[in-house]
Amino acid sequence: MPDASTLPEGRTLTRLDVAIVGGGLAGLYAIHRLRGMGLRVRAFEAGSDIGGTWFWNRYPGARCDVESLEYSYSFSDDLQQAWKWPERYGTQPEILRYINHVADRFDLRRDVQLNTRVTSALFDSEANEWTLTTDSADVVRAHFCIMAAGNLSTPRVPEFRGLRDFRGKWYHSGLWPHEGVDFGGQRVGVIGTGSSGIQMIPIIARQASHLHVFQRTANFSLPARNAPMDPERERRHKAEYPGRRRAAYDTPFAIAGYPKPTKSALQATPEERRAAYEAKWQEGGSISFLYTYTDLLVNKEANDTASEFVREKIRSIVKDPRTAELLSPKDHPIGTKRLCLDTGYYETYNGDNVTLVDVRSDPILEITPNGLRTAGGVAYELDAIVFATGFDAMTGALREIDIRTTGGATLADRWAGGPVTYLGLMVAGFPNMFIVTGPGSPGVKTQMIASIEQHTDWIAGCLDHMRRHGLDRIEPTVEAEAAWVRHVNAVADGTLYPRANSWYLGANIPGKPRVFMPYVGGFDAYKRRCDAVAAGGYEGFRLTRQRVPVREAEAAAPALSMRRHRSGE
Repeated sequence: MPDASTLPEGRTLTRLDVAIVGGGLAGLYAIHRLRGMGLRVRAFEAGSDIGGTWFWNRYPGARCDVESLEYSYSFSDDLQQAWKWPERYGTQPEILRYINHVADRFDLRRDVQLNTRVTSALFDSEANEWTLTTDSADVVRAHFCIMAAGNLSTPRVPEFRGLRDFRGKWYHSGLWPHEGVDFGGQRVGVIGTGSSGIQMIPIIARQASHLHVFQRTANFSLPARNAPMDPERERRHKAEYPGRRRAAYDTPFAIAGYPKPTKSALQATPEERRAAYEAKWQEGGSISFLYTYTDLLVNKEANDTASEFVREKIRSIVKDPRTAELLSPKDHPIGTKRLCLDTGYYETYNGDNVTLVDVRSDPILEITPNGLRTAGGVAYELDAIVFATGFDAMTGALREIDIRTTGGATLADRWAGGPVTYLGLMVAGFPNMFIVTGPGSPGVKTQMIASIEQHTDWIAGCLDHMRRHGLDRIEPTVEAEAAWVRHVNAVADGTLYPRANSWYLGANIPGKPRVFMPYVGGFDAYKRRCDAVAAGGYEGFRLTRQRVPVREAEAAAPALSMRRHRSGE
């Protein structure tokens, strides 16, 4: 293993208690939480500034689909009370402004190293530590490693033939230019109609001389009903914040305030169902709609009633019958893919300058110097192409890092058949490496910041337990990991989720194993399980003391010991 005397020229060595990969919402909270325990931490961020997904995703119309008053940290009530959200749903610029405010308010930037991509992570069993290598000539040695690199942080650009020869400009929603893009007077093609496509298409349509939308799969979208923040609603919400946050932990999506459904959709008359769905449609929001009845995500017949209601709405909004049918999803039950929210999405297709192209029946063959051509020989002349084609979700960020051990194990091999974890927090065979909101956890199916805080608090509690008991190595047993994976799969199989060809299954990445990755048993059930595991002495984990006695290790490498020190050191 490298030390300061054996490093190649030009490289520097940093010693830490905990190395954090990622400088977004998860990485920043990990800094705050673990630094408060007296641990020496640093986050390594590939971008030129903090923010994670909200730093990179600057496309027109980028906005959170969770209401602003919920999508925020809960660890500081002063922060909750002081921050004012201008709209019901936060825009990308406003959320990024919030993240920067948090970083400044809690002095988090001094422990973030920007413009630094972690390229490899090696666990040395003898030294009982991780060595991280970066693209900026740094070597980092840390006792623990926390992967907080995000679930939607690895953009997928389809490998279309001819893209390099395109004479216009092309963009990806997840790698948007910071200076913005003006599509005024241009012929634009947007490829993809998932969440980002649905948000950007209405705005680009208002700028472009003509917009072609290339759609392979239609997705359900509901009206957001976004509006300026109601001051009285904000006042009431903030007055109830402590109770609402506690209550959120006892809900499936980690969001309080939605009345729990009490009956099946099949117990209601057609008239009652229509009235109930109409009320939810007018209210706006996705979780509220899915809470209309108890069985929308577990019973296909019940789900059909909600799916058909939305399809009827699409047909009533979109004037051209053929376009309306193409926009009406028929290949998956509503809610089994991430349910999108929009502002005027379906209405956009009534514009004379917008054309929907069905690339399921006539796939894109190649990018040409002047646009693109489909397999049927139809050529589209374009000045700009926008890829709204999503991400290598949940595993992409970790797949880009060469993670291995001195024993020869690699995470790539371990996950060759799909990701396996225990509680979504750790992987057997990779000691002292934690994952925040990883596969096998409910993160992407919840209010993400609540999951980030829950995961990080659990990790912090675990590290405190280890410190108090003189332990310094932790990893899950293979048996516990396998049992958890079986449980995650069994829970998913009891729902309609696996019926959708979604990124939850990795279906958007060619060659990626089709494994259902999130835990859909609910945030509440998951948190209870995590708490029980911790209360039971970290059942399913193997906790040990390293070979070198703790006091000798502290004397040999004081910066690596899990001792308390002043946060300013």
